Amino acid sequence: MRKTLVGVLAVAMLCTGTAMAAPETAQNPVQQRLDGLVKQHEFPAALATTTAPNGRTTSLTSGTSELGKNTKVPKDSQVRAGSNTKAFVATVVMQLVGEGKVELDKPINQYLPNAIKDDRITVRQLLNHTSGLANYSNYMGLDKFEELQHRYYEPRELLDIGNAHPPTHEPGAKFKYSNTNYVVLGLLIQKVTGRPVAENVDQRILDKLNLKDTYWPGIGEQGFRGKHPHGYAKTSNGVKDVTELDPSWGWAAGQLISTTKDLNTFYRALLKGDLVQQKELNEMRKTVDTAGELWPGAEYGLGIASSPLSCGGRSWGHGGDIPGYETRGGVTEDGRAFSVAVTALPGTFQDTPEEAAKAHEAVLATVDSALCGAK
Repeated sequence: MRKTLVGVLAVAMLCTGTAMAAPETAQNPVQQRLDGLVKQHEFPAALATTTAPNGRTTSLTSGTSELGKNTKVPKDSQVRAGSNTKAFVATVVMQLVGEGKVELDKPINQYLPNAIKDDRITVRQLLNHTSGLANYSNYMGLDKFEELQHRYYEPRELLDIGNAHPPTHEPGAKFKYSNTNYVVLGLLIQKVTGRPVAENVDQRILDKLNLKDTYWPGIGEQGFRGKHPHGYAKTSNGVKDVTELDPSWGWAAGQLISTTKDLNTFYRALLKGDLVQQKELNEMRKTVDTAGELWPGAEYGLGIASSPLSCGGRSWGHGGDIPGYETRGGVTEDGRAFSVAVTALPGTFQDTPEEAAKAHEAVLATVDSALCGAK
């Protein structure tokens, strides 16, 4: 679900089929970037959507939907959105804050007695990853992902894994990304509302924005409901197709399936104030320094992150890494949005760590280029 997963995926090389760009988009700068992700950086497929300030969208693709078949990648197709799920969960929490049902600076154990060992950790510290809770996904054996690919996890199992390890720091002392934070927040939503977190995301966000291609997979659901490119990951047995997997180990930290178009719609609506009141949005935009934990220059708010742009200003979004898919994107202050997905994590098809880092940087550079004016 971010670099914690990138680190456990060793390197390998496969040949990928590449679909030729249509003549009318061959000179499009975004198309050129997507082609570069496939041809120079070995991702099987890359797909992206640009949304203009007026809401007009343009979707482009490159590469092959399935290795060995040279199959065109469907536009606006579904991918696993990974940690973008956190932004949706944080939005629901902030809606509950606006409704007076949750207080940001109240200890989480007052809502979920004995859920975690430290009674000082607050809702805010979970949202902005300053709680110090150990990251359960660091201790699951993801370096042997094929052993976990089809295993189902209950949310409390994930929390138990995190609780079994010592905290990384005192509450509030610094930023340290931990998926455990958002498992606790998912449990908070369910306790306060008396309904599943997935249902809350559906009714409070997806239905309101008509995001028909975004959904929270049901218990035991391992495939996709709509058109999608295949995803690939490095396992101890080499690079494998991991399109089908049980995403329960991500739960409120990374279970959603979405499209680049829907992600643009969501982040634009959130930053416009269509999903939370202005007071709560202001709180979400209060950031902490990530101290090199995320990408260069990133600052983390309450479930959303801001990134510096080469053309000035900053964009807001999140991003997500999960075996088979990486997504990145953002929204500028004027409402321009861009999201890109590739169908493997950096480090899956690259020969060296340096090449893997360059592949990751190329994904980030695609976002920057698009938000800084590429049409």
